[in-house]
Amino acid sequence: MPISILARKPAPRPDRRLAVAPMMDWTDRHYRYFARLLSRHTLLYSEMVTTGALIHGDTARFLRHDPAEHPLALQLGGANPVDMARCARLGADAGFCEININVGCPSDRVQNGRFGACLMAEPGTVADCVAAMKAAVDVPVTVKTRIGIDHRDSYEELTAFTRAVMDAGCDALIVHARKAWLQGLSPRENRDVPPLRYDVVLRLKQDFPALPISINGGITSLEQAANFLGRLDGAMIGRAAYQTPWLLADADRVIFHDPAPPPTPHEVLDAMVPYVERQLADGVPLNSITRHILGLFHARPGARRWRQVLSEQAHCPGAGIDVLRAAAAQVR
Repeated sequence: MPISILARKPAPRPDRRLAVAPMMDWTDRHYRYFARLLSRHTLLYSEMVTTGALIHGDTARFLRHDPAEHPLALQLGGANPVDMARCARLGADAGFCEININVGCPSDRVQNGRFGACLMAEPGTVADCVAAMKAAVDVPVTVKTRIGIDHRDSYEELTAFTRAVMDAGCDALIVHARKAWLQGLSPRENRDVPPLRYDVVLRLKQDFPALPISINGGITSLEQAANFLGRLDGAMIGRAAYQTPWLLADADRVIFHDPAPPPTPHEVLDAMVPYVERQLADGVPLNSITRHILGLFHARPGARRWRQVLSEQAHCPGAGIDVLRAAAAQVR
């Protein structure tokens, strides 16, 4: 059963060595349940939730998750310290083990709301949010940011931003190793066009050794992620973890040194079936879940037919568990 947002229990401090990045429309609760079946230890993040949505919208829906998803962090979008503290409290009461502030999204909608990457130009505002949230919750409060925005991308500005949030009590900084162009590039282009500057993030850690710092951007393999550990406190994988989810199956062994054998794709699928049945009984459309698991059998016999059956049939009105079983028959 999904966790009640009224039933708070102490959240463990997350292990930051590997995380899956928060991604709008992708890292919803159904994807996270699936990802947790692949890796027991990888830190997962919610999609960004705005303070307005939590305060004025369906709070229970935005915070709903299954206990199996933990360790799980909530990412918030906002710039008002009072609202951010209120929403952090809601997240902590719902059981999230970390509350993260989005200071990296460059979309027009986010900029119009005066949060996301544009807040890099307002380190004092971000620091005020951190301080207010730290006063409201016992779980870690972290910041996810870029290395700069537009022409404000000097190392001096990045260090000033880092110092401001650290002094306010920020528990960890997650740095996407690209700057963002707030005008002229789409959010998609901002994920690829600005060059990666891993050297900047590594230098930042040298200058702020006491602050846990994780790196994000362009990381597509566990080996690449592991190469940063020791020099940094963690690595965050984004699109690769979603598009080729099976890479997470080796994360416990490669990153967390857990000797337990990874699951097989069929074991993961078998574990998904009762979850899908529960969600269908709650009125969730089948394709809301199956769209996340299309890559489960990537590069394995029958993978093409698996994807085809789900893509063609899961969206049909009334599609049920029989569609998932029909797809599974293609890879048995």
